[in-house]
Amino acid sequence: MNVRVLLADDQALVRSGFRKLLEAEAGIEVVAEAADGLEAIEKARLHRPHVVLMDIRMPRLDGLQATARIVAATSPSPRILMLTTYDLDEYIFEALKAGASGFLLKDSPAEELVAAIHVVAAGEALLAPSVTRRLIEAFVSAPRVLPAAGRQLDSLTAREAEVLQLVARGLSNAEIANELHLGEATVKSHVGNLLMKLEVRDRVQAVVLAYETGLVKPGARSK
Repeated sequence: MNVRVLLADDQALVRSGFRKLLEAEAGIEVVAEAADGLEAIEKARLHRPHVVLMDIRMPRLDGLQATARIVAATSPSPRILMLTTYDLDEYIFEALKAGASGFLLKDSPAEELVAAIHVVAAGEALLAPSVTRRLIEAFVSAPRVLPAAGRQLDSLTAREAEVLQLVARGLSNAEIANELHLGEATVKSHVGNLLMKLEVRDRVQAVVLAYETGLVKPGARSK
């Protein structure tokens, strides 16, 4: 089945370039385009894409607000892949909190864009690039421990908490398996369990929770 993609960017040339690139790829279908956040919400409702490539800075309604509304209004919601021109965009962490599955620089190589679409379409989070970890650490410098969140963390087993810490460092399931000397299927099971216990929709929101509650400290290194 093709991955259905919605392109949301206020620059027609950018949309055209992405469309041309993606339509040349087997397994990807561009189903619609949007020139601003409000149009992105409407097109997402009409065309039910699997992935939305969402620019952050757009007229009428920006990509952050559009992401939050799309995620809240549809179930299952499309995966949102944020696009930015800057590798230290101050809005990226807010995008992750809004429900985005990750982000990508607009000038990334074509193969990275294609791979990113498949990654988020498969339900994973685009957290591995070092720039993502840097952004998360930069904008969660003051953890806010909420009572409910603390209780959720208390429900994790020691192993699940350890896995969550490594997820928050940007490690993939395979890398976590290697780090903890576990089978990859076992790690996948632990990740599924901790997502359920924390009542979060995916790995991105689990990472947000890990930083906000102080389970993972910005700038800290995993052992």
